[in-house]
Amino acid sequence: MHRIGGFLLVLLLAPLGASAQTPSSDNQEQEIREMRARIEKLEKLVEELQKEREANSVAPHAREASDSVQASATPSPRQPEPGGSVAMDHSVDQIETTNEPGRKFPALHFRGFGDVDFSGTDEKGTKSGFNMGQFILHISSPLSEKVSVFGEVSFTAQPTVYNVDLERLIIRYDYNDFFKLSFGRYHTPINYWNTAFHHGLWLQTTIARPEMIRFGGRFQPVHFLGMLAEGKIPSGPLGLAYSAGFGNGRAGNIARAGDASDINNNRAWVASVFSRPAALNGLQLGGAVYGDLISPSPALTGAPQFRELITSAHLVWTKETPEFLAEFAHVRHRNTLTQEEFNSDAAYVQVAYRLPGEARKWKPYYRFEWSNINPGDVLFTVTSQPAPLVNDLTGSTVGVRFDITNLAAFKGEYRHTSRRVTDPILNGLFFQTSFTF
Repeated sequence: MHRIGGFLLVLLLAPLGASAQTPSSDNQEQEIREMRARIEKLEKLVEELQKEREANSVAPHAREASDSVQASATPSPRQPEPGGSVAMDHSVDQIETTNEPGRKFPALHFRGFGDVDFSGTDEKGTKSGFNMGQFILHISSPLSEKVSVFGEVSFTAQPTVYNVDLERLIIRYDYNDFFKLSFGRYHTPINYWNTAFHHGLWLQTTIARPEMIRFGGRFQPVHFLGMLAEGKIPSGPLGLAYSAGFGNGRAGNIARAGDASDINNNRAWVASVFSRPAALNGLQLGGAVYGDLISPSPALTGAPQFRELITSAHLVWTKETPEFLAEFAHVRHRNTLTQEEFNSDAAYVQVAYRLPGEARKWKPYYRFEWSNINPGDVLFTVTSQPAPLVNDLTGSTVGVRFDITNLAAFKGEYRHTSRRVTDPILNGLFFQTSFTF
């Protein structure tokens, strides 16, 4: 705007200087008329430039997130490019590792997330009302041109206190686009949702995660402690990328990772491959495999251990007109004493559409969830584990997201859920205000 003002001043003074050298009143009147016409044109130009500047300053909300480790000030997460980081994927507050002249290390960056919720269901024994969701703090910093660190801390409301937990802590070395090596505590790259949407519910379209990958659930290991290699696979327009990890798997409480130490001398491993075709920007399809030896605590009768093998696949379209997410996971547990196997499956399909024009702040969505759990799998059904039981599930969620600003959203949804045949069908209304800063 300063440059525009200076440009206006020069144009206005130029004819005045010329008029001072012209004695003719007729010429002066002609120059004044020309100057007025010129002022009107410049006013229109300034008005157009201001409108264009305001339009460019309002970034459209996008659920897709950034692939590189960057401390972007952009409020809306963006879709990661092929070969981006899986360990730190979809985090809007991460750090670039590009070479910039005069850059200093370290350089701390912070970003926060929060949500406030209201729920009411017809489940017996439950109460409706407000509850404090999570307060999330992301901390990141480059340590050199190729080394960066990222941390995520959560504060979760409990009946008497707030529970503070270290959700992620990762140090990563970016050798090049084809090889990046990191160490720390991750969200296990076992499916798309778990690497796309971390803590901070503003990042995701819906109020809650799918049941198959819920935080604190038993079906899939949400966290993983160890090392991870990732990068692009030279594949031209296919946009292939990989990740491969090795470390501590599930703890005695199978809903948690072995943070202090592994529960046994067997390391868990995970590998994934996915494709983001260059010709279809927004499309991603891929799969993952995870293996571990589980030693539940407290020990079950006979103290059995279980070989776990999880395979998963996903197909997503991350553009918002429409948005489409679909995932499937198969979990196999084998009792090492009896060699008996237990197989369980789960899947979800989610569709959403951001409305056009002036209604673009509105984003209606629908999600269908399904799971088929083997009732003989004691890892999912035994009550001695502190995590919730895993049962059969058929559920539908209908809702809408309204973006109050680029940094805050309001969500409302209705859920219809049926579990075991002996359980009643549950209905509920849920509302949430989520934000980032």
